[in-house]
Amino acid sequence: MGFIKEFKEFAMKGNVMDMAVGVIIGGAFGKIVTSLVDHVIMPLVGLCTGGVNFNDMFVNFSDTPVASLAEATEKGVAVFAYGAFIQSIIDFLIIALCIFFMIKAMNKLSRKKDPEPEAAPEPSAEEKLLTEIRDVLKNK
Repeated sequence: MGFIKEFKEFAMKGNVMDMAVGVIIGGAFGKIVTSLVDHVIMPLVGLCTGGVNFNDMFVNFSDTPVASLAEATEKGVAVFAYGAFIQSIIDFLIIALCIFFMIKAMNKLSRKKDPEPEAAPEPSAEEKLLTEIRDVLKNK
């Protein structure tokens, strides 16, 4: 029973739950970024490069002729899909940039949360005098 209790305490800690929520939100955010890249950014890049469709950029390693990456995948043809790889790199860069800005903002907020410690007030003349008297009496 000790193991089960220990595991339950571990699983219910705040940081484990925060991590689980982060993974779920991160997965959803990854899908949003992938959609942004696939449906917005890459078509604009294709438009700027004369109508190039990065999804269909591949090198066929077999003797079987295929017209598209989808057809190659369907037929099980070995290909090097460098267009899909380029899209994955763009996905990664956007996610990394967003995480960088998010952490930068969180660090800025956490610095504002911690107020600077207040400096100790300057002792009055009477306090200084009493401290000196105390020190003299201790040394006798």
